Amino acid sequence: AAMKDGLRSQVSAALKEGRVTPTELCQRCLALIKSTRFLNAYITVAEETALKQAEESEERYKRGQPLGILDGIPIAVKDNFNTAGIETTCASNMLKGYISPYNATVVQKLLDHGAVLLGKTNLDEFAMGSGSTDGVFGPVRNPWSYSKQYKEKSVPKSHSEDEESDWVITGGSSGGSAAAVSSFTCFAALGSDTGGSTRNPAAHCGVVGLKPTYGLISRHGLIPLVNSMDVPGILTRCVDDAAVLLGSLAGHDPKDSTTIQDDFKPFELPNLTDVSKLSVGIPKEYHAPGLSSDILALWSKAADLFRNAGAKVVEVSLPHTCYSIVCYHVLCTAEVASNMARFDGLEYGHRSDMKDSTESMYAATRREGFNDVVRGRILSGNYFLLKQNYEKYFVKAQKVRRLIANDFVKVFRSGVDILLTPTTLSDAAPYTEFIQEDNRTRSTQDDILTQAANMAGLPAISVPTALSERGLPVGLQFIGRSFQEKQLLTVAKWFEKQVQFPVIQLEEVKRHDSGVFQHQKSASFS
Repeated sequence: AAMKDGLRSQVSAALKEGRVTPTELCQRCLALIKSTRFLNAYITVAEETALKQAEESEERYKRGQPLGILDGIPIAVKDNFNTAGIETTCASNMLKGYISPYNATVVQKLLDHGAVLLGKTNLDEFAMGSGSTDGVFGPVRNPWSYSKQYKEKSVPKSHSEDEESDWVITGGSSGGSAAAVSSFTCFAALGSDTGGSTRNPAAHCGVVGLKPTYGLISRHGLIPLVNSMDVPGILTRCVDDAAVLLGSLAGHDPKDSTTIQDDFKPFELPNLTDVSKLSVGIPKEYHAPGLSSDILALWSKAADLFRNAGAKVVEVSLPHTCYSIVCYHVLCTAEVASNMARFDGLEYGHRSDMKDSTESMYAATRREGFNDVVRGRILSGNYFLLKQNYEKYFVKAQKVRRLIANDFVKVFRSGVDILLTPTTLSDAAPYTEFIQEDNRTRSTQDDILTQAANMAGLPAISVPTALSERGLPVGLQFIGRSFQEKQLLTVAKWFEKQVQFPVIQLEEVKRHDSGVFQHQKSASFS
């Protein structure tokens, strides 16, 4: 029962009262990781390290000196955050075997609060994707594929081979973290969010996904994709837990000059009872082509829910939304091209055996180390940054980005407090269907409702809302004012309480535990 409880309300209290110990919690999570190995949510499981951290936490509880709510709580971290003593791969051949000498700031903060690090979760290579299907360690499976809710709605397959392929994606690129939280193998997980990579899998896996305001949480130690948009994301099973993690992670970091200078004061979310003073904006441009009837109906019901509770619900316009995905593609690939230049085979990571010349070694290293998706984005980015193209593409995209950000500013200045939108166009696609289209096409479709918040630097959260007709989770997104996380999370908590999203009912999964994914490694801190 403790595995399904909230951190602040139940689990932390159970630990303090001795009804469960950190070691017991850790062992239970590790057992679940093993029994759900077929999900492929983890790349590295740090069993030895986790048990040692749990023992240290247990000693603190015995002395009556826990470090806070997160002390003894098992968490997981996306494998593009540096972790001292534990391999950091970015799900790429380029970084296989790489062990960072330091922890990312967010990882260190979690450890300083007593959290127990279970391991590193799977992703699209270098976080480039929206399905968690393009990493070198294989695709992540959505736990809801094996839920009673989905099985009851899906058409039974006659052949076991067909049944084995009848699973749906997690979304991406933080699919491993979302699957880990959804399947109860950890209580919370870190993802990264550049264009929706935390909120997208959160929606598909039925968990809460928070993208904080740009600059609120340090990016130091997060291997960069797009420096001007990357934000560490938070995945939890309820909104209250997201607020707990945010309180531990937010604030100035001298190692990241883009973080806020002011101190951040952690907050406990109030129980909102009166929404009559709230103004909720419904952006008409988010009624995008391809939006499923399931999600459109839920979006409309959610708006009615606020209206019937006394909130002011108004249609608003963000007129430059239609340009945002093209603008995002130009800026994303340009920054990717710059960031990926560091992987040359000289200082760390993969190095080719090619010895004809330094240039040939560079080329061979990058050809062998990067997959087609990464190489494609590097090529696109370098094209946009060519001298003859710089003004035409990169500078123009920056100007459009400013217009997109200004759209949000105008809407919030008009009196709107929160924007309510869909998170994804549809529920999770079957894997066999998802891979029919290339990564860029899929990312363009899947990021359309999420990436504008990244370009504007605004906080956004995906809250699980209901199950689709296929028995799969659907999430809705709330976008708030810059640095107004407390208001955003308070509204999200109220909404979460109203919709009462069902708990996943995982069926017997042992028959799938065939050890097909043998890459999971044990690791420990040095």
